[in-house]
Amino acid sequence: QVQLVESGGGLVQAGGSLRLSCAASGRTASSYAMGWFRQAPGKGREFVAGIDWSGGRISYADFVKGRFTISRDNAKNSLYLQMNSLKPEDTANYYCAADRTFGAASTAPSDYDYWGQGTQVTVSS
Repeated sequence: QVQLVESGGGLVQAGGSLRLSCAASGRTASSYAMGWFRQAPGKGREFVAGIDWSGGRISYADFVKGRFTISRDNAKNSLYLQMNSLKPEDTANYYCAADRTFGAASTAPSDYDYWGQGTQVTVSS
């Protein structure tokens, strides 16, 4: 069993930055692909970024390329999302998720086995 706890969300002005963290429990978490997703009110959960267990394969949604950076530290069982140049449309609840695969991180929420409770990011204009 893996438990995920996100932190680092908050209120920031447009153009600002935030760094989200996700702490994973369970010694096997470092061998899973992991992803960040977000969900705005009235919308479905959408893929933001994903990273395989080694950090060698990374993918991003088009709308965050060049602004967000995903990384992980397996020694600390932690996942990160550095968010720069934030826009009001980035406002959402952000979730980290773990997928029990050695392959690349999937973009489909249904492929993930474990989810955190989410952290709110609000970007003011």
